[in-house]
Amino acid sequence: MENENEAVPYRVLGEIADLLFEECEEDESLLAEALDGLDVNIRDELLVSDFLNAYQTFYYFFREHPGDLEKDRLILQPASALIEGLILGEIEFLEVIFRIEDHQPVVSVSDGEETLVHYRGKEAYRQSIRFIDENL
Repeated sequence: MENENEAVPYRVLGEIADLLFEECEEDESLLAEALDGLDVNIRDELLVSDFLNAYQTFYYFFREHPGDLEKDRLILQPASALIEGLILGEIEFLEVIFRIEDHQPVVSVSDGEETLVHYRGKEAYRQSIRFIDENL
């Protein structure tokens, strides 16, 4: 794209998403690979759009399944909800919260009142689970 910060028109994002779903069907690993091949500006916009669900964005960043209940929660939410953040799951009294910030995945662990830790990047989910395991 000529201007890296230029917003991609909504209609164009929709057309791209339709093509991706046609090509990849229900296979999240194929979708993640197809997203890898897109222009970074288009990919970044799709990953927080209403065209993808939050699970597809989760899988894109982490390339793993979070668990059946967590997957179901994420499937039911649009990826656009990740701008504010979604509770991915609860382990004991701790909440695992997934959001996208500056085009990067952020996973936080909260006790419901305050955030205990934030992790950023491709290992954020595993780091949050490790933190919980070590501190329960």
